[in-house]
Amino acid sequence: MLGLIRKMRATLDDNQQVQYQLPISEQLLDLNPLIGTTVTLTHTGKICCSNCGKKTKKSYSQGHCFVCMRKLASCDMCIMKPETCHFAEGTCREPEWGEANCFVPHYVYLSNTSGLKVGITRHTQLPTRWIDQGATQGLPILKVSTRQISGLVEVELAKMIADKTNWRTMLKGNAEDIDLKAKAAELLPEVENKIHEICMAHGEYAIEKLDEDIQDIRFPVTEFPTKISSHNFDKDPVVSGVLLGIKGQYLLFNTGVINLRKFTSYEISVS
Repeated sequence: MLGLIRKMRATLDDNQQVQYQLPISEQLLDLNPLIGTTVTLTHTGKICCSNCGKKTKKSYSQGHCFVCMRKLASCDMCIMKPETCHFAEGTCREPEWGEANCFVPHYVYLSNTSGLKVGITRHTQLPTRWIDQGATQGLPILKVSTRQISGLVEVELAKMIADKTNWRTMLKGNAEDIDLKAKAAELLPEVENKIHEICMAHGEYAIEKLDEDIQDIRFPVTEFPTKISSHNFDKDPVVSGVLLGIKGQYLLFNTGVINLRKFTSYEISVS
């Protein structure tokens, strides 16, 4: 198979195990059946912008050319730091995109990746967001009315717990289970004043506390690496080895790991 790759698609089956597919141009490659076999990925040297389709020598913001990276709202810094949203100032790169994607309900959640962390995502992206981060557990704790509000709450919670995953630790194994509901009960009172402040500014229904069940997630991994070494198509176009498993957006080979999301829009052959 040959084509431009996108981030892996992931769904949960009835046993809460992740089933992965790799988009290769118009094709979908089922990856779970390949675990335990030798797989070779070869980068042809071609990269095409995922937005405009033009060839680019370098990929920016996970699959964009430099021009699109500079003009798209989805590539702006406020996507990484939603609390810095500048829509109200009239400087959003694409106001219509902002209205459709940022002024919709978002979740603030707790997850267990390399340990306890806080995160945010659009209301349509659970459990996909947790899977992409390699989380073995996830729990939405707040539903908020806009992306900016989710960022404001996340910043407060991040003063007490991590807001980033230690990817090396995550790939070495599964963290011990955490009682996420108990953690939420500990953390939310600590940010009550901030929640009240936000609701005063944005309306009493801007933030809704949730009482959801913990989502367990099982990844298809037969063996975790004890030492993490990374493959990089920019340094070596050929990645080959026995596929030991998949976690997050990483393929785990006996020769090293590779974050496929990092190489969105690279043309790859798979054998």
